Amino acid sequence: MKVFAITLACFLLVILGMSLGYIFRKREIKGSCGGISALGMEKACDCDKPCDERLKRMAEEQKQSQIK
Repeated sequence: MKVFAITLACFLLVILGMSLGYIFRKREIKGSCGGISALGMEKACDCDKPCDERLKRMAEEQKQSQIK
C-alpha cells in the first residue's frame, strides 16, 4: 500500500507541476510541429479535402517540380 501511495503522490506532483506551468505561461497546449512528416515519413492522406497546410505544401512541391 505504501508503494501505491508514493506512486500516486509522484503522479499528482507531476500533474500539479504541469498545470502550474500552463497557468503561469498562459499559452495554449498544442501538438508538436510536423509530427510524422518532420521525420521524413508521409502518412496516407485519406481525406476528401486536405487541410490548408497540406494544400500549401502540395502547391510548393508542384512549383518546385515545375522549376526543375
